[in-house]
Amino acid sequence: MREIVLDTETTGLDPFQGHRLIEIGCIELVNRFPTGRTFHKYVNPERDIPAEAFAVHGIGLDKLRSEPCFDKIADELVEFLGEAPLVAHNAHFDFTFINAELERAARRPLPRERLIDTLMLARRKHPGGSNRLDDLCARYRIDNSRRTKHGALLDAELLAEIYIELIGARQAQLGLVAMGPAGIASGAPAMPLRMRPMPLASRVSNAERDAHAGFISSLGGEPIWRDYLAPPVAYAMAGAA
Repeated sequence: MREIVLDTETTGLDPFQGHRLIEIGCIELVNRFPTGRTFHKYVNPERDIPAEAFAVHGIGLDKLRSEPCFDKIADELVEFLGEAPLVAHNAHFDFTFINAELERAARRPLPRERLIDTLMLARRKHPGGSNRLDDLCARYRIDNSRRTKHGALLDAELLAEIYIELIGARQAQLGLVAMGPAGIASGAPAMPLRMRPMPLASRVSNAERDAHAGFISSLGGEPIWRDYLAPPVAYAMAGAA
């Protein structure tokens, strides 16, 4: 199963008030493990960046002027996302900004049913606790020391680890069947045991038995192998047969 964990940085809180996306970071998971494939782009917002937004992510317009506008990366982003479920923290925020940019670029918006909101998962699992990204890192002992400011790719990497913890995939349980006596699964219907009327003849020759006994006797002392051998009388009887 393929999933995409993503995060965005923006010029503000509301795309319908003219705010734009300036960074997007995506991490690919397959069967809940990071594959190493990522998508990371800075985007020229074609507008100013308010001081309050800059204080959060530290990304200024000087850094973004040489970056592509969103319509130049839209197809690459859509291709990377594919049809996978999209995991984000407070997913409605990221979803709204990405869809506003896709619509502005004349691309089809993402369907809402693809979203997995880790904020909602965290609130259900830890009701009453703080579920900010930093607090969840602390709860799950995830190293976030590099996170001095918000950054889309780093935050997506941290969120991927948090998501795996929230859904319990870090310690996936094996559905082991309880075994009863003689290796029969508990609750399994009893099966009749069939016995051979005549045991199969041994395919070990007397010469092979003598050679094996000679090798064991050469080990000296009390080798542990003697505990697994028939008494010497059995060898003698076998040799006389």
